[in-house]
Amino acid sequence: MGNFKNSIYSEIMDGTRRADVRPGIGVMVELTEHKRTGKLTGGKVKEVLTSAPTHPHGIKVMLENGLIGRIKKII
Repeated sequence: MGNFKNSIYSEIMDGTRRADVRPGIGVMVELTEHKRTGKLTGGKVKEVLTSAPTHPHGIKVMLENGLIGRIKKII
């Protein structure tokens, strides 16, 4: 049952739902300048920039260090 719960958790927390994202959480983002390269950068969310409730490519956020990107993974 533990594996089932973990698979549901990973599907829900993939960074495409704004409701899952709050300032202070740890995330891996694809920076705007690294689009389509697959290179991810880690950090903590400072501000949520996407106003829509969902986004297929990930919610856009500003990290505490000022970098902007789309969430690819919530850690």
